[in-house]
Order: sequence, then structure tokens, then C-alpha cells
Amino acid sequence: MSFYTSLSGLKAAQTDLNVISNNIANAETGGFKKSNTAFSDIVSASAMANPATTTGVGSSVAAITQDFSIGAIEQTGNALDVLINGEGFFTMVSPLSGDTQYTRNGAFSIDGSGFVKNAQGAQLQVFPVDSAGAISGTTLQSVQVPSKNAAGADFAGVTITQEGKVVSTYADGSNETLGIVALANFIAPTGLKQMGNASWSATGISGSASYGQPGSNSYGDLLSGALERSNVDIAEELVSLITAQRNFQANAKAIDTATQVSQAIINLRT
Repeated sequence: MSFYTSLSGLKAAQTDLNVISNNIANAETGGFKKSNTAFSDIVSASAMANPATTTGVGSSVAAITQDFSIGAIEQTGNALDVLINGEGFFTMVSPLSGDTQYTRNGAFSIDGSGFVKNAQGAQLQVFPVDSAGAISGTTLQSVQVPSKNAAGADFAGVTITQEGKVVSTYADGSNETLGIVALANFIAPTGLKQMGNASWSATGISGSASYGQPGSNSYGDLLSGALERSNVDIAEELVSLITAQRNFQANAKAIDTATQVSQAIINLRT
């Protein structure tokens, strides 16, 4: 029995090492959120067993939870680098698959068709606006920057304001509000499914996304010219790495001790 008990501890420690290693590997990944491993003990006993003499039979990984605390802020000066200063996720839609994903990484650019996109090509979603720049509907859409305005002036640049307005400017000095960035929030963000590239998708555990304008209700406002870095603390992860390594070594030592005891018993019988 001691072999299987220690083996479960080895597997749990190995999972912990994998999680910590992934955190360290993504210390420089923009918008990455670190994960933490939670363990639970295993007890196998019948209803008639004496609770005073019941022993555990190992451990298991209860959950791998993500920490959505805000990471460090990096000033870049790029108008399309956008930081969410508070709660919320950018909503991105892949133009190929149509899948909706959510991210905290606001490193955007404009493609050849004028769509605001991330590095993976997914397009930023915004609320539509009327001629006065006010939200005119709740159906999200991709924001596309026209190469010319109605007067025929060439596109000169685009900015995203603190309130989420995507504003394009033109050579004649005119401005046009193309939409307002839609931030998503969830009842249980720890239930989001990791998709890679610092992106997540909604699940039944996280609940469906609720959308709002930056700076309203519980949604954070936006900071243009800055990016959110990973929330991984290297010093903290290295300490956790040492702890997980010691845990692994202790379980390995327990297996070694059980082997020696078994060998001694076999020698007595022979």
C-alpha cells in the first residue's frame, strides 16, 4: 500500500512542477496569468472502520486554478497597445473559424483590410455607434478603419481613448468614432478554458460573458500606449519550485524506504 500512496504523491508533485515550470516559461508573455496547484488527500475506509486508526492512501490534484490579478504595466508609446486598468477582457473573434476568445493582451495592430487585430489575426470587437459617437446597439462587431473618410481624405492614424472609443483621424484633420471597445466579464473567471496565446474561451463553469463599456460599472478603463505584462513573480515561483522539488524527493525517498522494508521481509521468509 505504501508504494501506491507514495506514487500518488509523486504524480501530484510532478503536476505541481509542471505548473510552476509553465509559469516560469511564460514570465515574459504579455497578458499571461499564472496558475496554482491545489491538492487534496485520499482516504479509503468503510463505514464500519475505526476512525481512530484510519490512514490516508495518498494525495491527488484537486484543481489547477488561474490567478487573474493584474500584471505589471509596461509603457510602450504605441497607440494601439492598450491596457485594461481593472476588470475585464478584450473580446476577439477569429475571421476564419468565427470562434470568440477573450484576452488581457492588448497588443493590437491594423491589417491590410483595416481591421484592428491581435498577433493571431483575431479581430477586436466593439459596440456600434451612431453619428454622435454614442453606443447604438448591443450586437458586437469587428472594428474596421476606412482608408479614406467621406471627404476623400487619407487615413492618418487611430487611437483608443480611456472610455474605449476607437477614433480614426484623417489628413484633413477630421476625426471619426468607429466604435467603443466591448469589455467582457464573467461570474467565475477561474472557470475560463485556456486556449493559448494568453487567450481564454467561456465554459459552463465560467458562465457566459457580460459586456460593458470601459470605465462603467465594474469594468476597468483603458490606458493607451501601455501593455499588461505577465503576473508571474519569478522569485515566488523559484521558491515554489524548490518546495515542489523537495516534495517530489520526499515521496521518492518513501518509495525507496518501502522497497528496503519489502526486501527485508523477503529475506526473512527465505
